[in-house]
Amino acid sequence: MAAPDLLLALLNASGPSGHEEEPARIWREAASKFAEVTSDTMGTSFARVRAGEGAYAGGSVEGSAPTLALVGHIDEIGVAITNIEESGLLSFTTIGGIAPEMLMGQRFELLTRNGRIPAAISRKRINPEQVRDRPRPELNDLHMDIGATDREEAESLVRVGDPGVWVGPPVDLPNNRLLSKSLDNRLGAYIALEAAKRIAESREAGSFSAEVDVVAVAAVQEEIGLYGARTAAYGLDPQVAIAIDVTPATDYPGGDPRRAGKIELGMGAMIARGPTLNKHVTDLLGEAAEAEGIPHAWEVYARTTSTDADEIHFTRAGIPTGLLSIPTRYLHSPNEMCALEDVEANIRLIVAFAKRLTRDQSFIR
Repeated sequence: MAAPDLLLALLNASGPSGHEEEPARIWREAASKFAEVTSDTMGTSFARVRAGEGAYAGGSVEGSAPTLALVGHIDEIGVAITNIEESGLLSFTTIGGIAPEMLMGQRFELLTRNGRIPAAISRKRINPEQVRDRPRPELNDLHMDIGATDREEAESLVRVGDPGVWVGPPVDLPNNRLLSKSLDNRLGAYIALEAAKRIAESREAGSFSAEVDVVAVAAVQEEIGLYGARTAAYGLDPQVAIAIDVTPATDYPGGDPRRAGKIELGMGAMIARGPTLNKHVTDLLGEAAEAEGIPHAWEVYARTTSTDADEIHFTRAGIPTGLLSIPTRYLHSPNEMCALEDVEANIRLIVAFAKRLTRDQSFIR
C-alpha cells in the first residue's frame, strides 16, 4: 500500500500554527475538484459536498439538509525566531508542544520573506562533566544556526517572528508503515477530505446519496489552542461532527494500555469513548464499523481529549461530536509513524457513518 499523492504533498508542506497557507492551498486545490470550497478569516478551509437529489423531503433545496462536519487540523508544531544575536546565531521559542531534547541536533527550514532558509539547532558547548550532571537540555540551552557570521548578515535573511519546521520528509517503511513529520495532523485533514470525496463519488455513481451535507474541514491553530475548530464549528453550526486526529500508540517502549486502552499500529480506526463525546454518535460509529467489517478498536477518555473535539462539542448549544483517531508512534517528533491501513480504515468508517445518517437523525440525550 503506497501513500496517496495528496497525503505526501500535505506532509511535505510546511505549515506551523498560524502559518498554514501552504498545506491549506494544497488541500483546497484538491477539494475544488469535487466540492464547494471556502475559507474563513482564521485560515480554516471547508469543502462542502451537498446531499444528493431527492435525498430528503422536498428534493435538493439549497441549505435545507443537515450538516455533518469532518474536522482534521492542518497545522503542525514548529518554532519561531525570538532574537538575532550579535554572532548571527538565533534564539527561538516553540510553536506548540515540543520537548527540547527533540530539537537538539535537528535540521529545520525557516519560512521567510526570502523563501525557505535551512537551519540547524544545537546546544551550547559544555564539557563532559556538565553533560553527566545535566543530560537533558532546556530550551534556553539551544540556539539556531543559519550560517550567518554576524547580526547584519542574519538580519538580511530572517526576521524576528519568522516560523520554522523541522525537515522530515515522508518515507515508506515495510508493513505499510509511513514515517514523516506532521502526521499530526495532516493525516486527519487528509482523511476528512478523502472521506468527503468518496461520498461525492458515491453520489455521482448512484451507489448512495447522503441525506446530509458533508463538510470536510481543515482546521488551523489546533496545536496552540484548538482555535480554528472553535470558530469553524460556530460558523458551520453542524448537526453532528467527527473530529479526526492522531493518538499515541502503546506498542513501543513506555506505551501503557492501562491509560486509555490498547492502541497499536494496524488496529484500524480508534473510536473514542468519553464524557465529552456524544453517546449516540459513538454508538453509531461502532455499529457502522461492525456492520461493514471495518477494523477498529476503542480508546477511552475520562475527561477532555486534547483534540478539536473538546471545542466542537460545546459550541453554540452543543454539537453532537465523535472522535476517530489514527494510532501513531513518536508524536511531536520529526519521525512520527503510522500504518497506512489505519488511515484507510478511518476513511471507510466515516463513509459508512455518513450512509447511516438520516435527515431527521436525533442525537438528543
